[in-house]
Amino acid sequence: MTGPGTRPRKRTAARRPGIVDCQCHLYPPELLALMECRRRDPVVYRRDGERYVRMGSWHRRVFRHHCDPDTLVARMNACGIAVSALSVNDPGPEWFGRDRAAAARTANDFVNSVVARHPGRFLGLGVLPLTDRSAAEHEFERCVGRLGMKGFILYTNLAGRFPDEPDFRWLFAAAAERNLPLLLHPAKPLTADLVADYEMIAAIGNMFENTVALTRIIFAGILDEFPRLKLVCPHLGGALPFLIGRLDHQVRVLKRGPGCLRQAPSEYLRRVWFDCVSPLPQAIRFAVDLLGPERLLFASDYPWVDPALILGTLRRLKLPRPDEEAILAGNACRLFGLGRELSRNRKDPF
Repeated sequence: MTGPGTRPRKRTAARRPGIVDCQCHLYPPELLALMECRRRDPVVYRRDGERYVRMGSWHRRVFRHHCDPDTLVARMNACGIAVSALSVNDPGPEWFGRDRAAAARTANDFVNSVVARHPGRFLGLGVLPLTDRSAAEHEFERCVGRLGMKGFILYTNLAGRFPDEPDFRWLFAAAAERNLPLLLHPAKPLTADLVADYEMIAAIGNMFENTVALTRIIFAGILDEFPRLKLVCPHLGGALPFLIGRLDHQVRVLKRGPGCLRQAPSEYLRRVWFDCVSPLPQAIRFAVDLLGPERLLFASDYPWVDPALILGTLRRLKLPRPDEEAILAGNACRLFGLGRELSRNRKDPF
């Protein structure tokens, strides 16, 4: 109500939370230094003044900004990203042989240092030396209790072993019990030698990794055994969403594959979270239609992908505003248990 001598109240728009990036990476300089001292893969070598990570036929150039948190924060600010889930890039600790526990500690300490240096801007995802259960369990507890990690990277293969194997079931149980998400991230693809020509490892080899690893986890009955498990599959699940009808037919009609599943494979797919790292709007649209917007997460896959590219791709779909807001932040808040303080980091409106 207004009257003489009073000023009408200015209406302000409801404050919306900032964007949450559910997958971004940095290389720890200390881990690169460790690889420079190694004689067996993974190694770092120098050529023409540049550093490269080598794992067999896979050679990746390491740019300076791949190790620089300040450059990442600047990019987040430019794109309106309030919080990013930060992890190291592969290779995972399993590939380091006897150095695997040290590699995991080095990686996790680096992530923790970035989180501490930029309060409120990052949440940390840990890595574990999973081929050494005792060391992995110890590092799990250190990451959760001392470092405050909000989840873990689970590589699609663990130095050639699959994460659904019985030796790794303890991690699914522990993550479900602690309500901590597992991000199923590609490792050096088992198909690397088949796709090394024409530099196809990252383009399609990693997508095969997502597809095979997630299918094995579903077929192994892990989502039945641990119904509260928060499992995230990046890159729109590789090719699996496009193949899921074939899996349903094989399992339900032809009676092939596992006989223990309680539901059709497509039903399990809708219990997994997927990030929308794809430069193709039609691919994201298909995932929205198949899985529902409530299962999708915004992510950038920085430094390999510019966050602005994925943001632009998503926004070109012109989804209903509630759906877009859920993908950009709301779903991640539920996944990681982020509170209202996220709005304080808002850099740009939706």
